Amino acid sequence: MKFDIFFSISHTPADGLLPTEAEMFCNFFRQVEVADELGYEVAWIAESHLSSEVQKQNQRPVIPHFKGEVGLNVDLCQLAHLVFARTKRIECGSAVMNILCNGGPIAAAERVSSFCALHGVNPHESRRLHVGFAAGRFEFMNRAYGIDARDPVERAAWPALKGKVFREAAHIFLRLLQGEVLSSLDSPETVLRRSDFRSDDDWQSVLAAAGQQGDEVPIARRFEFEELKIVPQDWRRELLVPVVGSHDPLLQQELNQIMPVQVFNLSITDREVIENTHLRMRDAYHRDGGQWQREYMPRTVMVFVDQDEAKAKSRAERAIGEYWNALEGTIDPAKVATATENALCGTPTQIIDQVGARFDQNDRLMLWFDFHDHLCQRVIDGISAFAGEVAPAFD
Repeated sequence: MKFDIFFSISHTPADGLLPTEAEMFCNFFRQVEVADELGYEVAWIAESHLSSEVQKQNQRPVIPHFKGEVGLNVDLCQLAHLVFARTKRIECGSAVMNILCNGGPIAAAERVSSFCALHGVNPHESRRLHVGFAAGRFEFMNRAYGIDARDPVERAAWPALKGKVFREAAHIFLRLLQGEVLSSLDSPETVLRRSDFRSDDDWQSVLAAAGQQGDEVPIARRFEFEELKIVPQDWRRELLVPVVGSHDPLLQQELNQIMPVQVFNLSITDREVIENTHLRMRDAYHRDGGQWQREYMPRTVMVFVDQDEAKAKSRAERAIGEYWNALEGTIDPAKVATATENALCGTPTQIIDQVGARFDQNDRLMLWFDFHDHLCQRVIDGISAFAGEVAPAFD
């Protein structure tokens, strides 16, 4: 079993505490240095964009009850340079990089290629950048960059269409990272069909907006550009691990026709979906990546560990309750309940039992210790307790 660590760097009040932004980053660096010393394999860092506080004033606020900022890291590539400079063994990952906003897939590909070129200048450097990439969870971040419905048809279709916008972006992103020359005409066309929608009513709304009947509604490409190629281009591609943040089976298969692409996973994902993904990826995973391994789908899980079981449970209930209440309306309540049940909570001995019962011995766990917790030493104590008392049981 592989053990990674997840950092949210979420600047929101927790237990009455709200450190300064500088204190948040200092705490993060202390914690990632400890994780490196204790042998955690990858430091996955949340990425966010634009102020969560200011968006509450918008006409269409996405998270109207959230206090503070969802996250302070806006650029994994810049932060990863500092992490690698401060550590010796641990690798870095984005959880996750939004390739729609902040310039779109072309700009994202160029940032990643630039990072890898600089990171790999030292021929002895072998630590990799794990780029988890997705469409972004909060739509206000994308709207500011023009990723929104462009006409009545797109407004009617948007819940289904936004996934197809990500599909288009993902193809561009990966093919540019491969070093290809391409134009927007080389990206997949977008066509809406009844199967893309949850109900007949939703589909009929799209047809009505388009003023037509039929089986398909074509949508113009989102990203229009003439032939281009990103630079730098001569860099060590073994230093990059792409990880798609989508459980769309067709998209996973399509992207693995371009290059080896792993799968990013949340703790709220159903077990059936997880196992079906592993089965499918055994055949779909790009041949250049070798045989599919369970560790290629890292699984996030919150950790509340304490020698006092009651303290661990009390902290878990309080933190999870406050956090999901703040994000009300952004996630299915049934999934919230599942997330609570999936948290690892209790004494080290109890957590050993929980890990053994819930996970496969070949899984990779992305452990979340700083969940709604600004007490840096308590977070470090949890990181240390898991590494010293839980992880050895799974060597």
